[in-house]
Amino acid sequence: MVRRLLSLTRPLYWLYEKRLLKEVKGGPVPKHLGLILDGNRRYARALGLSPVKGHEFGVQKAYEVLEWCLEMGIKTVTVWVFSTDNFKRPPEEVEELMRLFVREAERMAEDHRILEHQVRVRFIGRREGFSEEVLRALERLEAKTQHHQGMVLNIALGYGGREEIVDAVKRLLLEAWERGLSLKEVAEGLTPEDIARHLYTAGLPDPDFIIRTSGEIRLSGFLLWQSAYSEFYFADMLWPEFRKIDFLRALRSYQARERRFGR
Repeated sequence: MVRRLLSLTRPLYWLYEKRLLKEVKGGPVPKHLGLILDGNRRYARALGLSPVKGHEFGVQKAYEVLEWCLEMGIKTVTVWVFSTDNFKRPPEEVEELMRLFVREAERMAEDHRILEHQVRVRFIGRREGFSEEVLRALERLEAKTQHHQGMVLNIALGYGGREEIVDAVKRLLLEAWERGLSLKEVAEGLTPEDIARHLYTAGLPDPDFIIRTSGEIRLSGFLLWQSAYSEFYFADMLWPEFRKIDFLRALRSYQARERRFGR
């Protein structure tokens, strides 16, 4: 009965998706989309599976969403995969995640979507806490795609918004010290643009739109500085359940908004 019902509704779903796609393609899309991939563990728990299985489902969904972003012509995408706080999870889960990061970095280096669309992959966040094996895999992927001219894909690993701002200020102060400036001179001349130039995302546009799945209505520190004027969309479904129609509905919501930038 359930199988028959699904077979009957599938054509309707496809038609609705096609209509949504046509509608959204006629409007503006974000230059920079931020994605908080939340809900992998809850998804696995609901199926009686281990947390790492949930993360594996989440990885596959991320590849799907990457394809949707490419289809829509979005130029920059930042996905938050692993926060600084995630190191506090059970050691066995963290260890499994590290293996997953190595495996997927190696896979992405050969992935036809990355190569054909000239996607440049960058990792943002602190490198402390990651093994040499993980860091080597990440660096190889960055090096292989560094000259790509297509979408910029930022993967936030070991990322925290407060930590990013602290790191930016540290870099700024060190540069000033190397130039022989005093703290007084730095303080008197400091501007928001100075800090922005030292963020992990320096040189890229701030995110226009940020989507978070799983029904949680908060940013949890994601792109704290850069999201001052971002539009937000909080989706109820868990990340592995995020469908193309959910993605298109989110973009339709973005297109219906008037961005005022504080004015």
